[in-house]
Amino acid sequence: MAANARSGPRIWVTGLGAVTPFGWGMEAFARGLYEGRTAIRPLSLFSTDGHRTRIAGEVPAGLEDALAHLPPKQRARLSRTDGFALAAAREAAASAELELSEHGRPSVGLFVGSSTGGMLEGERFFGDLRTAGNRRLAASRIASQQHSGPADAIARALGIGGPVVTFSSACSAAGMAIEAALRSLRSGETEVALAGGADSLCELTYAGFNSLRAVDEQPCRPFQTGRKGLSLGEGSGVLVLETETHARGRGARALAELAGAGSSCDAHHMTAPDPLGEGLVLAIEKALTDAGVDLEDIDVINAHGTATPLNDVAEWKALERVFGARLARIAIQPTKSNVGHLLGACGAVEAVAALLALTQGSLPPTPTVDAVDPECPANLVIGAARALSYPATVLSVNLAFGGANVALVFRSDKPESS
Repeated sequence: MAANARSGPRIWVTGLGAVTPFGWGMEAFARGLYEGRTAIRPLSLFSTDGHRTRIAGEVPAGLEDALAHLPPKQRARLSRTDGFALAAAREAAASAELELSEHGRPSVGLFVGSSTGGMLEGERFFGDLRTAGNRRLAASRIASQQHSGPADAIARALGIGGPVVTFSSACSAAGMAIEAALRSLRSGETEVALAGGADSLCELTYAGFNSLRAVDEQPCRPFQTGRKGLSLGEGSGVLVLETETHARGRGARALAELAGAGSSCDAHHMTAPDPLGEGLVLAIEKALTDAGVDLEDIDVINAHGTATPLNDVAEWKALERVFGARLARIAIQPTKSNVGHLLGACGAVEAVAALLALTQGSLPPTPTVDAVDPECPANLVIGAARALSYPATVLSVNLAFGGANVALVFRSDKPESS
């Protein structure tokens, strides 16, 4: 596959923020990844009675502390998802040393993916409503139930005056938000963009995936023989993206480059992926062409890796169609084995994991309990971190209900420490 020249200005990643089941902030996320741990454990956020599973990737306590700087009335209107998004966005902006105007800068955009938004708060409100009798309930409790809540919360708190867009394409939502930010920056619509995703656990999704029997009673094991399904999770990931000219102009450092992106739709089935991976193949090919890289340039793939028996095989077939025999030599990073499936946020948190590998100069080990499945023989990093050679290029892919696919290409010439 011959690469084409990249179009438009180079886009730098200058800041990162994360809230994950490992804890609040990038330090907790990086520590959990590089220690090869899983944060999937017994769920305490709501009752799991009646379900076949009892576990999830739940963000630990800390939400109140993360929002303590806000006035009480404003805090009361934020959902759990909003809180995750706002904490990750503030960390990303701080790490990029990005000062945003109190009244908003029209050249700064915000692109956020979310699948359920404030659904948890809606469920709790409805539960109270059923037993309230004549007692009145404050409607402000569901002010942020809508999917646009996380983006709205960030925009208000950080004073973002450019385009603010929410994506809700299920598990590809955050990846598509990052792709949209890339297009906005290249077109000149914005000079800086915050892009990512956020979702919290809620009873609807937990019960839904249990009803589909798509979940595992143990922490999920992507591409491994004993896998029985996914593990749900929650959290947020946010990237600060800038044109190279703008970043250089303010003296910002580049963590890596967002070199290209591509998206597609299977147009096949509401929940099942195309068995041959036609849509994912197209998204990857678009991303590689957009980035101006060849197949031989890809060193790592942060795979979608849900750990469901059929989806892992379908994803693997798509990757084989693109990379052929070379796929056996490409390292596979399945972040869902660490933190679970974060639904609308997974593409952002997995992009952050990919960028951590580029900045640290090594790939974190994968939590593993079983042998690799011969039907999808992923080159997993097992036991200890694996060093990267530079320049290094990572492909991050996500597949979603409805057949929505997205692929992102990140590149770096050297680790951050060098």
